[in-house]
Amino acid sequence: MSPSASPSFSVCVYCGSRPGELPAYAEAATAVGRWIGQHGGQLVYGGGRTGLMGTVAEAARQAGGRVVGIIPQALVDREVANPLCDELHVVNTMHERKAMMGERSDAFVALPGGIGTFEELFEIWTWRQLGYHDKPVGILNCAGYYDGLLDFLRGSVRTGFMGEWQLDLVRTGTDPAALLHALRAEASQRPAQNKLAEHV
Repeated sequence: MSPSASPSFSVCVYCGSRPGELPAYAEAATAVGRWIGQHGGQLVYGGGRTGLMGTVAEAARQAGGRVVGIIPQALVDREVANPLCDELHVVNTMHERKAMMGERSDAFVALPGGIGTFEELFEIWTWRQLGYHDKPVGILNCAGYYDGLLDFLRGSVRTGFMGEWQLDLVRTGTDPAALLHALRAEASQRPAQNKLAEHV
């Protein structure tokens, strides 16, 4: 895709800055990045070059997708920023990072990751619950990574701290292409809502 071309679908990917122990995690990140590139899309992510973050960005770039990285200055200072991004935005805080990632994306998907990935997923999910956006959110449950979390969340429904409708705000899947197709289809049916920065 040429630099002047407008991406058909902008996907925010949350994932680990580490690769994890299983090869399946990197395989899933590669499949997600490749799908974005092959479908004329744009990856929006945390701007790092290590772990699954680096894997998904390289796969998207190799497949012809645009790559937009958003990273706080503190992490640039640790030399983890990816210089191969088509756009690399350096911001002051994590709050600015997450707000810009939300603004630039049509949908969100969480791959395996650590507490930073969990925090990003739960925040964008909470923003949707509160009506700050109505963009689709997905969890790619690669190699059963999120089984325990999903069981815990279902327990939260059973014990009365969550409603079933809140769980329904997030799609889950194990196949990268199927999940991304579903997120794109859902995004195409919803009016553009790009006012996240007004609420955060």
